[in-house]
This record gives sequence, structure tokens and C-alpha cells, in this order.
Amino acid sequence: MATVEHPRIRPGLLEDRLYQADIARTALEHNTLVVLPTGLGKTSIALRVMAEFLLREPTRSILFLAPTRPLVVQHARSVASTLLAPEPLVLTGAIPPDRRAALLRPPQIVVATPQVVANDLAEGNFPLESFSLLIFDEAHRAVGDYPYVELGRRNRSGPRARVLAMTASPGGTLERIREVWANLAIEHFEYRTEHDPDVVPYIHGVGVQTINVPVPVEVQYLAVRLRAAVQRQVGVLRELGLLANGEASRRALLEIRELLLRQMEAERRESGSSSGIVWKAITAQAAAMKGLHALELIETQGVDALREYFLRQDHSAARRRTPSLRAFLDDPDVLEVRRRLAELTVEHPKIATAVRVVREELTRNPGARVIVFSQYRDTVDRLVDELVQAGPAVRPARFVGQAARGEDPGLSQREQVSTLDRFRRGEVNCLVATSVAEEGLDIPATDLVVFYEPIPDVIRTIQRRGRTGRARVGRAIVLVAEGTRDVSLNRAAYSRERRMHDMLEKVQADTERGQGPPAPEPRRVQRVLNEFG
Repeated sequence: MATVEHPRIRPGLLEDRLYQADIARTALEHNTLVVLPTGLGKTSIALRVMAEFLLREPTRSILFLAPTRPLVVQHARSVASTLLAPEPLVLTGAIPPDRRAALLRPPQIVVATPQVVANDLAEGNFPLESFSLLIFDEAHRAVGDYPYVELGRRNRSGPRARVLAMTASPGGTLERIREVWANLAIEHFEYRTEHDPDVVPYIHGVGVQTINVPVPVEVQYLAVRLRAAVQRQVGVLRELGLLANGEASRRALLEIRELLLRQMEAERRESGSSSGIVWKAITAQAAAMKGLHALELIETQGVDALREYFLRQDHSAARRRTPSLRAFLDDPDVLEVRRRLAELTVEHPKIATAVRVVREELTRNPGARVIVFSQYRDTVDRLVDELVQAGPAVRPARFVGQAARGEDPGLSQREQVSTLDRFRRGEVNCLVATSVAEEGLDIPATDLVVFYEPIPDVIRTIQRRGRTGRARVGRAIVLVAEGTRDVSLNRAAYSRERRMHDMLEKVQADTERGQGPPAPEPRRVQRVLNEFG
């Protein structure tokens, strides 16, 4: 294996790949957005560019930004082990602001979370003008009000440092790419797929398999009753002229909410209060959303997940029984669902299917690593409990974010880093994770990724699947509950990814002709809707 030879790179450590060298050369001269499948060395490209900037601009600093503390720690380790340079400075929220300011002594390499840098910039405690290179990892986040946007604006109006932006998936729409492009002042686009000739030799491949899981009749019955409860509230919205005929989607209900909030604000400005009709609509919309969430849980997660959801609604009602909560909990179909839940002994077969898939993989290959992704912490907890009992071959660990969910405090960033280290060493061989594990984990030996449910968001689908197939051939398995929203979501995920690749190929062709994406269109007041694909 040929390795990179550079005065600032430790000999024998960095594999010399032609496509990485070509992209790095471009990134040295232009603000560049790199779109590269996970596992093909975005960090290696960044290290090559950093090494050259250490030679070209020895009196100025380099800033490497990543969204989370585990990613920051990971990148700092890569910098320290690969580059012949002073130990990088790690800046996260764990370090008090006054201490952070004292640690900044240019020139140096700083690896940081964007929230910390944005906060320190706002207080005048971060010398952005001393930096020659800014690296934005997971650059698809540079939209809306994410701190990358403010950092990009400060750079454009200040030092105009070189920008290297990296992601596996910039988004499924041209509008989103335009935003990233404009916010980070991108000048050049480098896009590769698994099929490009210079990439093919390094692809190990990921086989994607869908397992269809039949839903028991008892669970189907609960779904029918919850769907009826949703339709009862949807009927109210139709009577008020807010919804057309047909099944109401989550997106449609969220759009109604935005409309109602604007109407409420307008009425308050005019008369100081909101009309009873607006309040009636808001109550129906919120109750319908609760019903849709309960329906999603019983169809795609499991019986226990729905029980936990109702317990949380009861706790909320004990504190403050809002009109929407009352409309939801007192609905006759919801009351019937809760009565049946109290008697039900069957569980959603997805649980058993996931456990079987993991057990078979780790029994067949004891040195393997597995990641199981789920949208919900309740499902993560249930899966961990079941996997603990799956036999000695399976050593699971929970991997969730640090934000509190009711009585669950989650994992601190220090605990996340510790869990990842145990996973790398093999003390844990199965991570059961929420979305916090989707981005950037450097775990080259992951052999299997299990989607407990399909997700419609193209970025997150690619991020999840990219956890495997990095050092050897990997597998991804998607569990689809038959006759539920899983089916349409799984179909949508594939079609959106195909459209994204078609769009990226067009953007690549346009930029090669000197025609980058035009400026972004004005954003609508629907940022929350983007979370739903």
C-alpha cells in the first residue's frame, strides 16, 4: 500500500489514494464542498489539506469543526496521530468560556464544536482572523440557524479563510445545496460515488436487505382504532375548511399548525385575543398529532413503546390537562386502545426479528460489530434488554444523545466517547442507537447495520447505511412492518436517494462548466417541516 509522503504527515500512516489527492489539490485553491460516500476518507482529505496549510501558512491557525463532542474527540485523535504538528486544542462546551479564551494561542490547530466557536465569537473571545483554513465536517448542517451558518457569514465578512466543507449527503433538494453553497461561500464542488473509476478499487460494498415483518392481528386492531381517533380530529379540521378530503399526513397537519399560529398572532395584534374557532382548530390539530404519533408507535415500534407513550401523556395530564390532551386521552377509540393494551400479552414481532438478526450475525462471526438504529429511546431500551438475554455472543450497549427525555438523562458526551471506545475494542459488539450515532463515527469494522424502521430523510438514510462496509463488505438490513407506513417510507427513501444522486451529478456537471448553484431562494417559515423529509 502506497502512503502519503509529506513533511507534515507521519510516514506510513495515510494511504495515498488518487481521488483523495485530486480533491485535496482542488481544496487548497478553492472553497470546496466535498460529497463522498461514508468510509472513503473525507477525514484523510482534510488531513492532507491541513498538512499543506501548515507549510504554506505557518503563522496562522487551522479550525476543524464537527457537530458533536464525540466527533471532535475523534478528529482531534486523527490530527494528533497523523500530522507532525503540536497537539491540537480541543474546544467543547465542557470547557468554561474564560478557560477556552486562555487556551487560544495562535498559531495552532483547533478542533471544536460550532456552538462553542459561535458563542465565543459573539462574546469577542475567538480570534477568527488568525485562521487560514476552516473545515466544516457534516457540512449539510449549514442551513437555517445552525451555527455553521453564522461562522460562514463571519468568515465571508472577515478573514475569508479557505473553506473545506465535507459531507456524505448534502441533502435531497437543490434548495438545500444552494443554502449550504451560499452560507459557506463554496466555489468548487467535488462529488464521487461508489461507481466512479477512481473510487471503485476502495469500495467494499454494502448489501441492503429488506425484511418484511407481519403485524399480528391484535396490533392491527389497535392501529385501526387509533386511526379512527385521528380521523375524528381531522374531521374537525375539515369542517373548518383547513383540510381537503383524503388521509391527513403529518406534513399537512404541521402546515396547518403554522397557519393557525400566524392567524392567532394576527388576531392578538388586532383585538388582543384569539377567536374560539382558532382555538378549536389548534386543539384538533394537536390532538390529531398525538394520535398520529401513537399510531406510528404501534405500527412500527411495538406494544411497550405505545404503553410508555401513554404513561408520559398521563404524567403530562397530571400536571396540566390541556384541551388537546383531554381531546386525545378522552377519545372513545383511544380509551378502547388503552383497555386492550392493559390485557395484551403479544409484542410487535420486530423486536424478536431484530434480536434474531443480531444474534445470528454475532454467533456466526464473533469478531463482528453491529449497530441497530431506532428512532425512539423506548425502543432502544427494550432492544438492549432483549439483547442482553440473547446469549453470550451478544454484548449490547445503549447509545443515545445527552438531552433529557422525561426521567431519562441520556448519555453525556463523555459517556458517548467511552461507549464508542468500548465498541472499538470489542468489549461491546452491538450498539443500539438513536440518531446520535448516524454522523461520523469512525468504526471501520462494523459488519451489520440494522434499521429498526425505515426513515424518509435521505441524509439520515445514507449516514446510517454508511456505518458499515468501510473496511470490508458490510450488510444493511431494514425491518419493514407489513401494511404500515414503513412500506411507503422505505419506498420513498430509495426514490429520494436516486433523485439526490441525479441532482448531484447535474450540480457537478454545472460546476465543471463554471456554473455553480445559484443563490438560495428566500426560506419559508416552515423550517420544522424539513425534519420530515
